[in-house]
Amino acid sequence: MATLNVVDGTEHGPSPRASLSALAGRTFDAIPPPALVLLGIVSVQVGSALAKHLFGAVGSFGAVALRLLFAAAVLMLLWRPTLRMSRRAWTVVVGYGVILALMNLCFYLALERIPLGIAVTIEFLGPLTVALAGSRRWLDAFWALLAAGGVVLLMGGRGDLDLVGFLFALAAGTFWGLYILVGAALGRHTTEGNGLALGMAVAALVAVPFGVAESGTALIQPWVLAAGLGVALLSSVIPYSLDLEALRRMPPRVFGILMSLEPAMAALIGLIVLQESLHWSQWLAVLCVVAASAGATRGARPED
Repeated sequence: MATLNVVDGTEHGPSPRASLSALAGRTFDAIPPPALVLLGIVSVQVGSALAKHLFGAVGSFGAVALRLLFAAAVLMLLWRPTLRMSRRAWTVVVGYGVILALMNLCFYLALERIPLGIAVTIEFLGPLTVALAGSRRWLDAFWALLAAGGVVLLMGGRGDLDLVGFLFALAAGTFWGLYILVGAALGRHTTEGNGLALGMAVAALVAVPFGVAESGTALIQPWVLAAGLGVALLSSVIPYSLDLEALRRMPPRVFGILMSLEPAMAALIGLIVLQESLHWSQWLAVLCVVAASAGATRGARPED
């Protein structure tokens, strides 16, 4: 049933926004939830590959600034969040935004130095640590050792792995773990996408000065702005929307298992889009982290 706009008692046809929402809803309903998660993973990694192509023009900081700025603009227009919140809610929103900015800045600095598949694999250790934290099961100790073995294989696979890039990816993973914890608090203190939109705006405010300082007027070239919008849509807006819809229709544990495929997908996208080939031992390392993440998520207690 279409939503009607009523102004001064007069009924009008469905608004463009309502029509688009209804169309998006019907499209999402026609796609199985696992496919939504996989599409989101592909979107994120293609966005990262596109961002890496921007590094030559605006650097890693410039690419982050464009991604977060456009993502914030789209989400603010979409959700139109209220600024009337409690001090506690604002504290969570600001913390979320700062962590989001630092996570992206560190990840793009890593991506500037090491292949996409390796960067995502190392970064994935953050959420894996959160999943394993506090566990007393022997099997989870095995998953932790398997992930550690993957890291050892990454470091020893070839002698040309950049140590600084590795450390930036590890820092990004640390912020990703914090992002998950603060994101849970964000959900408790804000409604719908309001907290996400405001948090993204805070992240943009943190990242844009770094981008301007590094790239200056190079950021406002038309093709750079178009590519930045593409990165924002592929890396933030589209996957967040797909993930939210998938979580509405599937258990969080199943969602987490599917998300474990992200390092492998990143390596595959890096190979196809960026021609970044990995040594066989590094592919094995990626699979170790994927298996550890899937195993830890599968063994977690259901939340419902």
